[in-house]
Amino acid sequence: MSPQPLTIRVYEDLASLETLRESWVELLNRFESATIFSTPEWLMSWWREFGGGRQLHATGFFDAGGQLAGLASLALLRESRGPLTLNAMQMMGDGSGDSDNLDFPARSGCEDAVAAALLDHLKSEQKLWDVCEFNTLPADSPVARSLRNLIEHAGWIHYTTETMTQAIELPGTWAEYLAGLSANEREKVGRRARKLAKTHRVRYYMCESESDLAGCLRVLFDLHQKRWTSAGGPGSFGSAERRQFYAGMGKAFLDRGWLEFWLLDVDGTPVAAQFGFRYRQTFFILQEGFEPALSAESVGYVLRSHVMKYLIESGVRRYDYMAGQEPAKARWGACPGHYVNLQFARPRSAGGVYLQAVHEAGAGKEYLREHLPQPVWDLLHKVNRKLRGGG
Repeated sequence: MSPQPLTIRVYEDLASLETLRESWVELLNRFESATIFSTPEWLMSWWREFGGGRQLHATGFFDAGGQLAGLASLALLRESRGPLTLNAMQMMGDGSGDSDNLDFPARSGCEDAVAAALLDHLKSEQKLWDVCEFNTLPADSPVARSLRNLIEHAGWIHYTTETMTQAIELPGTWAEYLAGLSANEREKVGRRARKLAKTHRVRYYMCESESDLAGCLRVLFDLHQKRWTSAGGPGSFGSAERRQFYAGMGKAFLDRGWLEFWLLDVDGTPVAAQFGFRYRQTFFILQEGFEPALSAESVGYVLRSHVMKYLIESGVRRYDYMAGQEPAKARWGACPGHYVNLQFARPRSAGGVYLQAVHEAGAGKEYLREHLPQPVWDLLHKVNRKLRGGG
């Protein structure tokens, strides 16, 4: 049985996309695997700060009754890729390094229809784009899985890579969580908090009002930058766009009761901050910072253990570190996972040539030699070597 045909509407600016908000929220409420990164609060806040240079192409899929059956929050980015200038169709939210878990929300039973309608739409708009790059898709995304199958069947050029993640599956009680840690880690959790409280005045608190948000964010920005500057890195908050994004997104999350922005004061001075948010039963940790001068006091570690205990006792069942893998996170009980990055293009297209140049160091060369003029091939070969770290 073929998927039910769906009607497509494209939203090319935030004002028009705003008209979809009520249906969008209702769709997410029915989408079991929805995360905060598919919400209007996240994506619209992101777009206001990072959407410059991109063309919004959010695509809604509606059933015969006019109900929203699925949503592809997409955007077009035109940029130079070595000798080629390409139009890349990407997920709204991708490109700044802030968003993970970008997905295609769909009503139960409509996943295949949404994937088929999305591919048909991309075919009908083929003059708009050269390559599709859908990054950090959840590994179990039903629409992404169906879309990949359709792309394979159509014979399009496509590649799939993985981005590693880490997350902790939390038990029902703090005692159970501690029991799952190593004896050494379990002892550190208690000892470090007790030592800090014994030698200093300690206060843990959460940012709970809009009037406090700006001040708390300044603390986070300052502590984060101090930490990374001391380690010789650039830090995340040298960017005015990112600071403004946190302000807008933080306010939106406060209004929805999603923000989990924790701080630790020692002797009246803020020395550690943890910026995250809760959506359903999952807590996502986005950024942290601590005073490098107090690294021996383990203030960041102490704040994390305090927040972890609070989250478990308040019903959170997953602590998500998002992209990346670090041994220190595994000591807290984090297990590895992955996102899926799906790139594809039409055969015999500039985008297809580009993908083969990037992904195929061997067999792709003969294809490129046959399909590109020698000067373009020479330039593209240099790009491929650079992307692969060959100098």
